[in-house]
Amino acid sequence: MNLIANSLVALVAALRAYFLVLEMFLRTKPKGLKTFGNSLEKAEEPAVLAANRPDPGAAPSRPSLSLQIKTFFMLCVVAAGVYGAATVSRKILFVQAPPAALALIVLWLT
Repeated sequence: MNLIANSLVALVAALRAYFLVLEMFLRTKPKGLKTFGNSLEKAEEPAVLAANRPDPGAAPSRPSLSLQIKTFFMLCVVAAGVYGAATVSRKILFVQAPPAALALIVLWLT
């Protein structure tokens, strides 16, 4: 079960890295404009998207601290999904929050 939890956390981290690339580097490119449904003018205003980016934590070797950091990271991703749904698009909630919520549940079951 621990392997599943760690795999889910890694999946959420990979998704966040992809979103980070989209938000930081591709938001004014065709892929970013299409993904976020923005015009070029709106895409050049970074304030809303910049607020929707939690930072990942490292996973230390101490299991209790590792669990706390992973829990915090997953909660940040769920919060980012809720914030993104409220400020940008409801689609963000369904893309970001469920994988993080599932990872959080599995983490706490292990």
